[in-house]
This record gives sequence, structure tokens and C-alpha cells, in this order.
Amino acid sequence: MKNYKRLPKHIGVIPDGNRRWAVHKGLKKHDGYDHGIGPGLKLYEACLELGVEEMTYYGFTMDNVKRPSLQTKAFQKACVDSVNELKKRDADLLVIGNTDSKVFPKELLPYAMKRTKFGEGRMKVNFLVNYGWNWDLNYGLKNGEASSDNNVIDHIASKDISRMDMVLRWGGRRRLSGFLPIQSIYSDIYVIDEYWPNYKDEHLHEALEWYQETDVTLGG
Repeated sequence: MKNYKRLPKHIGVIPDGNRRWAVHKGLKKHDGYDHGIGPGLKLYEACLELGVEEMTYYGFTMDNVKRPSLQTKAFQKACVDSVNELKKRDADLLVIGNTDSKVFPKELLPYAMKRTKFGEGRMKVNFLVNYGWNWDLNYGLKNGEASSDNNVIDHIASKDISRMDMVLRWGGRRRLSGFLPIQSIYSDIYVIDEYWPNYKDEHLHEALEWYQETDVTLGG
């Protein structure tokens, strides 16, 4: 495994292109989500070996549930199956999302809004499930008003997720889609044109090679 002179501490992952991959393969759109579980685990293993300290996976958003029910059920199941696989590994898991909604998978409630350590818990792994950027920030406004310090950022739902150094997006689209607006404020963004189910470790290493040359100023 290659050593990098500069390694992002926290990598965000937008695993896009599942439906387009399925259509390209002659499958139904909802079939693509099940094929995204293995790539997520491969990426986790590669980042763990490199020494990445934290990862955040974009599971599904509150807007995604407007899709047809077959697709909604498929990505809900994929999130549950992914967490069940992570439970067999060394992960310090945090699931963040609107648990008040019936679309939040009940199987993930034990891991919601708190950290749960599996194995040696060698890496923080955050999973955004039924997440919405406006829900996240409104959570902070509501709880900040009820607090003496009145600092909204200290009370957002995702407050236990650190700032992301780099965001990787598969599927070729160049947008953040509401992905952790506070934590992504200074993230370097690398887009992979291939669909998420086609993940290869080479994608990660291409991104890390690119990251070596970026000028990180954090606004300074």
C-alpha cells in the first residue's frame, strides 16, 4: 500500500450512479443499490489500511424518499445491510438522520445519534440515513435557542462529525447534494466519472494523488 505525504483525516463519500449502473446492465433501477454495498466495504478497508481516521457515507436523503417505493425500499435495505457488515469490522459507528420519520430504518435506531464501537473501533464511520441539510441546521437552531450558549453550530444534529478534508463523488455529477454543509465548507472535491458499483481502489488512489497537489488554505 502506497504511503502519501499528505493524507486526509476525514473523507466524505457520495456513492452516486447506482440506478444508472443498473439500467446500463439491463437491470431494474432498484437493483443497483444492492451492488453498492461491496464497494463501500472495499473503500472502507482501503482507507483503514492507509490510516484515514474518519469516513462519512451519504446513505440516502429525505428528498430521495420521493422516489418510487421499490427504489426507496432498496436503498433503505442497502443502508441496513451495510451497517450489518460494518458491525463485523473495526468501526466506531455513528448513524445520523431524522429518526422521527417512518422511512428511517428501525434496524438502525440503536446506532442513531450516538457512537457505537465495533471490534477495536479503529476508524470513525458516519452514515447519513434519511438525512437532510435543512433538518440538520434546523435541529441546531431549535436546540441552540434552548441552550445558554446559543451557538447553533454546537447543536446541529451532525455536531459529532468533524470537518471533511476531501469529498469523493462517484457517477460524474459535480454537486454536493446537501452533503453536510457545515463539515464540507472547506472540503476538496474529487469527482469520479464511473458509477459507484464499478468502484476500484484505483479511484481512491487517483483522488489521493490529486489531493497531494491541492493548495489547502482554509480561506487564509
